[in-house]
Amino acid sequence: MPLALLALAIGAFGIGTTEFAVMGLLPDMAVGFGISIPLAGYATTLYALGVVVGAPLMTALGTRFTRKQMLMLLMGLFIAGNLLTAVAPTFGILLAGRIVAAFTHGAFFGIGALVAADLVAPQKRATAISLMFSGLTVANVVGVPVGTLLSQHFDWRTTFYAITTIGVIGLLGIVKLIPAQRAKAASPIGSELAVFRNPQVGLAMLMTILGFGGVFAAVTYLASMMTEVTGFAPSSVIWLTAVFGLGMVGGNLVSGRFTDRAMMPMLFVSMTGLALSLAAFTFTAHSKIAAIVTIALIGTFGFATVPPLQKRVMDQAASAPTLASAGNIAAFNFGNALAAWLGGLVISAGLGYTAPNWVGALMTAAALGVAIFATALERRQKGRGQAVVAVGGRATVAHDPVSATDN
Repeated sequence: MPLALLALAIGAFGIGTTEFAVMGLLPDMAVGFGISIPLAGYATTLYALGVVVGAPLMTALGTRFTRKQMLMLLMGLFIAGNLLTAVAPTFGILLAGRIVAAFTHGAFFGIGALVAADLVAPQKRATAISLMFSGLTVANVVGVPVGTLLSQHFDWRTTFYAITTIGVIGLLGIVKLIPAQRAKAASPIGSELAVFRNPQVGLAMLMTILGFGGVFAAVTYLASMMTEVTGFAPSSVIWLTAVFGLGMVGGNLVSGRFTDRAMMPMLFVSMTGLALSLAAFTFTAHSKIAAIVTIALIGTFGFATVPPLQKRVMDQAASAPTLASAGNIAAFNFGNALAAWLGGLVISAGLGYTAPNWVGALMTAAALGVAIFATALERRQKGRGQAVVAVGGRATVAHDPVSATDN
């Protein structure tokens, strides 16, 4: 695989760390600014909203640049946002820094996925995408725990200085390793918007919202579930999240290879496994060993959905994929926020800390239903497009204007 993928993975590692590390820093941040934990939580909430808004906005603004130039610009903003967060004298300025950093998230992964796919042969595109996303999965195993340790031994600002340094390394890697001739310019914004007329693009994004979103219904409340239901000590949460992260790494890498061979079968298998794992977690959460195994399975099957979900959108929007690719990253984050909200509702309703697992299972099952429907619709479109029409004694093929992939 090209060394340029390493530069993309480093950038993804930095972005993943800045997104998730805040969960371990909230108590120190709250004390530092003299605010409550719920108020400090806006550092996470506004970041997620920034991703949803920033993904299409930054992609649209970048249509005048090549993809390599956009990646350089995005990493520059990432560095500025995290540096502003590190030096913020007030909580309001910290939130501004978080929003600036969040604006780079969706566009970086969306454009980065296109660049990664363009660096390799067509039959290895999903593997290249998964290698770039491996930076995000490794961030959960290494970046988040290290960020928490830095905060505990120094202060939370040190963590953001470290993330800023990672951003600088990622920027230098992009400048040096990504070849300019491979960094194609984005399509005009009109062409980018036109691909959303294809219903398969919308269906693919709906799969993303419901499918991967199901993961966050459970893991958002993992700490409370493990301490209140399973009986783990609060100090165990760090290594339990690392177990989840290791599952993410394995699922992502394995899925990338199989997605190149059979995209939709891989999506069906991963979504089915995820729905079953989430449903089982309601019961296995009462046993420490069973809970650990289930957490690993949720991480594995959860992130195994990512390469096929991202590639599905890119394939369906192949004529102008930049905005759709970035929009799908926003869809991931919207699904995460929706799932976390729904999980909170069932807990507030008195159904217990394991109830969000059923929310996640139902969301993923619904995504599987959307995938089956989209596949059936695609086959019907192919059948119409290849219908043989007898004209003057000759057979001609009438092609459907809506193209579909062979996957």
